[in-house]
Amino acid sequence: MADTEPEPAEREPTGPEPQEGEQAGPEPGGSEPTRAESTKPEPAESDSTDSTDSTESAPDGDVAEPLTTLSLPAQLIIAVAIAVAAVAAAIHLSAAFLNVSPPNTLTKRHGAAIDDYVYPEFERVWKLFAPNPLQQNIAVQARAEIRTSDGGTATTGWRDLSAQDGAAIHHNPLPSHTQQNELRRGWEFYVGSHDVRERPQGMRGNLSEQYIRRIVMLRLGREEDGGTVERIQVRSATAPVAPPPWSDEKIDTKTVYRTLPWWTVTSDDLPEAKRR
Repeated sequence: MADTEPEPAEREPTGPEPQEGEQAGPEPGGSEPTRAESTKPEPAESDSTDSTDSTESAPDGDVAEPLTTLSLPAQLIIAVAIAVAAVAAAIHLSAAFLNVSPPNTLTKRHGAAIDDYVYPEFERVWKLFAPNPLQQNIAVQARAEIRTSDGGTATTGWRDLSAQDGAAIHHNPLPSHTQQNELRRGWEFYVGSHDVRERPQGMRGNLSEQYIRRIVMLRLGREEDGGTVERIQVRSATAPVAPPPWSDEKIDTKTVYRTLPWWTVTSDDLPEAKRR
């Protein structure tokens, strides 16, 4: 029997391997997603959104560190300005606190310096909460002696400065602090630092006189009624508040005047813009 070589086992035909993204062949049912569909990249819109978000969020890092982008001299100037503002605020709050605090070692030693800083601009009063509030209407009035153009002198009539402030406050929802308190507190400052003969008591008395003169000249001006103001005179008109109709209290509501002597106007009494 002749030797014959065994025939090789029959193999399945081979072909090129399916590339990624191509379908290897139809699958029965057609309900399962193909490999190409499962590996399909995200839509282009998401990529553009991500890139936009990253682009928009990039400047946040620059905004978070604005001072580091400044030069060293600019950073030093800002630091010095902040330090000066903090020191000024600390001094102001400390002086205001010591002014209203009970007597202590600091107020006994530095009381004069504290008063010079606080009065009259930063003084505070608590009459709103006092058991016996003011029951008088006090009006501050002023008149002037002027030098006329022909070399003579004339005296103007009394001008009610308090009435001017009242008219400015009336129907004004946001009146200024100056309109409400400047003249009133200035007059109280004067009364508290002078005796009944209008003699100043200490340095605060002289300061209060200068303060009143400046307020009056600020209201009148250097020129009044066609002449130059040379002297001014101030007075107060005090009238007790009448009791309500249902009260049995009897009060004399007659107006009482307190007239100060004539003051000669100097350049120090004029507003800064009028001195030149």
